[in-house]
Amino acid sequence: METRFDLMSNEIGAKLAKRFANVAAVLHTSALPRSTQELVSLRASQINGCAPCVDMHTKEAAAAGESAVRLNLVAVWREATVFTEAERAALALAEEGTRLADAHQGVSDETWAQVRKHYDDDQIAALVTLVAMINAANRMNVIVRNQGGSYQPGMFAAAVAN
Repeated sequence: METRFDLMSNEIGAKLAKRFANVAAVLHTSALPRSTQELVSLRASQINGCAPCVDMHTKEAAAAGESAVRLNLVAVWREATVFTEAERAALALAEEGTRLADAHQGVSDETWAQVRKHYDDDQIAALVTLVAMINAANRMNVIVRNQGGSYQPGMFAAAVAN
């Protein structure tokens, strides 16, 4: 399967990518733990079948010290013992926020209550934005058929600086 369109070589696509990178930079400086951010991004990307994002967030999480066991179990987090209650709340929000078409009411009250229990308002703002942004990135990559496998940790850091 070949990539249909290189968004990064297009002037508008490159400008949009820079804006995405700037949002990611704000999220990375938020109080939402970086490990939670990577797990949430990884889980949404798995659901959406986004190979480049699964590649990126697996490698970024590993580079930040995340264990292989937790990365391997994120797809089945409900049946795994290696995630905290706070991480479980974030992963549930990620799944329900990603599968909006599957649940006519969106994020359940139960999941929202768990998120409120474990995160403050700033962390929730970051978490909700993260779920929205990773879903947007997943959709762009899947639409143009970007491939996974070549990502190197930190390779998009320059996009924020430029």
